[in-house]
Amino acid sequence: MLLSGVFFVTLPGCLMDQEIQSLSAEIESLKNPQNLNSSARLDELREENSRLKYRLNILKRVSDAEERTYCSKSMLNINHRLQEIFGEAIRASCPELDNPPLAVAPNQQAKFGDYQCNSAMAMAQMLKAKGMKINPREIAEKIIQNLPDNELIQKTEIAGPGFINIHLKRPFVSRLLSNLLINGVQPPPLSSRKKVVVDFSSPNIAKEMHVGHLRSTIIGDSMCRLFEFLGYDVLRLNHVGDWGTQFGMLIAHLQDKFPDYLTVSPPISDLQAFYKESKKRFDEEEDFKKRAYLCVVKLQSKEPDFIKGWNLICDVSRKEFQRVYDCLDIQIIERGESYYQDMMTKVVKELEEKGFVQLDEGRKIVFPPGQSIPLTIVKSDGGYTYDTSDLAALHQRIFTEKADIIIYVTDSGQATHFQLVFAAAQMIGWYNPQVTRVEHAGFGVVLGEDKKKFKTRSGDTVRLMDLLDEGLKRSMDKLKEKERDKVLTPEELTTAQRSVAFGCIKYADLSHNRINDYVFSFDKMLDDRGNTAAYLLYAFTRIRSIARLANIDEATLRKAAETSEVLLDHEKEWKLGKCILRFPEILQKILDDLLLHTLCDYLYELATTFTEFYDSCYCVEKDRQTGEVVKVNMWRMLLCEATAAIMAKCFDILGINPVSKM
Repeated sequence: MLLSGVFFVTLPGCLMDQEIQSLSAEIESLKNPQNLNSSARLDELREENSRLKYRLNILKRVSDAEERTYCSKSMLNINHRLQEIFGEAIRASCPELDNPPLAVAPNQQAKFGDYQCNSAMAMAQMLKAKGMKINPREIAEKIIQNLPDNELIQKTEIAGPGFINIHLKRPFVSRLLSNLLINGVQPPPLSSRKKVVVDFSSPNIAKEMHVGHLRSTIIGDSMCRLFEFLGYDVLRLNHVGDWGTQFGMLIAHLQDKFPDYLTVSPPISDLQAFYKESKKRFDEEEDFKKRAYLCVVKLQSKEPDFIKGWNLICDVSRKEFQRVYDCLDIQIIERGESYYQDMMTKVVKELEEKGFVQLDEGRKIVFPPGQSIPLTIVKSDGGYTYDTSDLAALHQRIFTEKADIIIYVTDSGQATHFQLVFAAAQMIGWYNPQVTRVEHAGFGVVLGEDKKKFKTRSGDTVRLMDLLDEGLKRSMDKLKEKERDKVLTPEELTTAQRSVAFGCIKYADLSHNRINDYVFSFDKMLDDRGNTAAYLLYAFTRIRSIARLANIDEATLRKAAETSEVLLDHEKEWKLGKCILRFPEILQKILDDLLLHTLCDYLYELATTFTEFYDSCYCVEKDRQTGEVVKVNMWRMLLCEATAAIMAKCFDILGINPVSKM
């Protein structure tokens, strides 16, 4: 490599960093007069100092260039880059403010520009509090004057009381779109690869998954997909309820109903019915109840015959759970309450040794700071509780898994429980919330169309498998209503049926703010109008078909992406291009607040923005009489391709499988 007339061999990144550090240290050493042996060598050392500085600058330029080359494959978060630029200008404009506000957001009205910086008004208020009266417009002018040279701002304008409207350079946006088309949808670069644990789904053994498990399963899986796409090391955990007194009653019933269970696998086809039978006996038969408690003791003592009975019951449940997970394409690792049993004793011991345990009528309780109710870590009969189990699980995830981020996806009714557990863990000193992110991502309940808790007509909880089967039936009816069965092969029709059914069920959940309750309605979720999976799946299929109808293959599109400029002269081209490139900003917002409906809103906005573009800008021009293609506007075909690529990645994060034909 030739730089400034000097031949330079590129070093690997780590060696280059070492060289830079070494040269910097040597320069600092030369600045210290105490290190000079004699004034006679001063000129010689100054000359050497200049040479070292020159080499150091070359190294830094090469290092920066290599970093830019590496990062250029990733999608740029335009908002984040603007915040860097305006942050520098704001600090230079008002050095007297310790932590000046930085507010940059997309402009809601295109006529006023592409982004807007709204910091000046808040800065004026902060200065006023310090006794300095300055007009916000003056501050805005100072900010603009201090903007550093940058690659993306075309011009800025001050509007109203001090808003700064930002206009982006169109060639820069065009290059970002070309980068996306050449390199694919790449996540922004990670400063470090953090470990993330997501605890979700969590059904109870011996009980069938019902609609109440639907939200945790869907939301948790989508969060995992987001973290995985961004490059984090993700551990997906299923904290199933597989321990406790109910297993004594189940094993006792197993012994009576299938006495040869140790040698012949019991044909338990309906575990729910089996559970109800054992519960009825437990409530009504005193002898059976005593035997059930005895079975619990023997199970907890890990006697082989009882462990085998427990495993048999767990295995039947796992097969039922897996049917649901297969339908929804969920990958998850089971670590039930039983996994943490041996760890609970150590947790209780640590709490006692640190003096946090109080006795209350035979119970051992802990009051975390700032909480009005305690955790019960040992019951009066000596048994452990959910509190103990969750503390042990959290300890294991912090110290053994060494997780940087731990997320619990359960209903909002458990918010107080997790608040207590997290407060206790901080009190013991297990983690610092400034370093380790531990969060409960709560969600509301699923309601029926009568706005009451979603149940069957008989008042029972809706089995999740029944709900998925109903979704399959209704999606097939919808496809036949649109006469898709006449143009698709049987295999394509089945694929489309599953994509629509499970995609609509997932999207209906994820498109609502998880914190709120939501009304479950097959009719609404299968509607192909509005912000629904059905509409978006059909829109995606149509976009994908444009290149096919124009007889343009993937290789031609790729060559065009490498050689053609994506023109953005038409207002609808410009609007679509900017919308496509907001994708990294959307992901960052979800990473901060874990609210996935933001991605659904963006996906719908992208689809409708594309429709505006396609209605106004001809991509393929055909002869009106023959229908033959007479002209292809390749830069617009590239915009179609970029839209489809982002939509496909959104679907992937949401756990929805789009198909090429519908």
